[in-house]
Formats: sequence, structure tokens, C-alpha cells
Amino acid sequence: MSDKNRNAKIQMARQFMAAIPHARDLGMELTELEGGVATITMPYDERLIGDPETGILHGGAVAALMDSCCGAAVMCHPSNPGGTATIDLRVDYMRSATPGQALSTTATCYHITRSVAFVRATAVDEDTQNPVAMATGTFTVEGGRT
Repeated sequence: MSDKNRNAKIQMARQFMAAIPHARDLGMELTELEGGVATITMPYDERLIGDPETGILHGGAVAALMDSCCGAAVMCHPSNPGGTATIDLRVDYMRSATPGQALSTTATCYHITRSVAFVRATAVDEDTQNPVAMATGTFTVEGGRT
């Protein structure tokens, strides 16, 4: 993909993300989108705390980030002609996200059939050596593949 096409696709995806109320409200920012791989970051926000005593983010915010990133990975896969929707998403929480640190998720769409895309994702905070969560999911493929 040429740099011009890649930049146009990223810009379109960023506009799409900005139009989704929950992604906008959670401060999600698309940082990578190419060939079935997407990365989205989300800043730490006290409004998303799940445990007031520790300042740890709620797992639902982590899952929302992972779901959005997986969908973006499906949308940018070369074999996907259109949009997508989540069929199933399994999130395995490995540890609590470190309070005060941004989260980043990278998702890879590794296989597409006529109607289903398969995705894996990893969420990390600034301690990128130890994942916060890992996810696997299935997503719809609009239009079907030939």
C-alpha cells in the first residue's frame, strides 16, 4: 500500500473512531492501521476507575479498547470488503493495568472466511513486557469474500 493510500485509510479510520461516541469519550486514538493490524491507545482517565481505593481501571474499559481495536484490524484486512461487527470476544485479564498509565492494544486479523474474521489482541500499559489482557474474537465480514 502506498504511503498516500495508507495515510488516507488511517485518516478515514480516525474520523470513524471520532464519530463513535464511546471511542471518543474514552479518548481512544488510532495509531496504526495496515494489512489487518491495528493499534489503538487510550489514556488513563479517573472516570474509568473500577476500584477507587487503588485507582485501577475497570475491566470494561479495557474490553472496550480491545473490541474497538479488533474491529479496526478486521476493517483494514486486505480481504475484507466492508465493515464489521463483533460476534464474540473473549478477554483474558492477565493483571491490573497500572494506575496513571495509558493503555495500548494491538490487534491482528489473522484469518478471514466468507463471513467471519478471526482476531487476536494484546493490551499493554507502559510496562509493555507484561500484558494487561489478551483477547481472541470473531467478527462479521460484510459483503463476503470471493
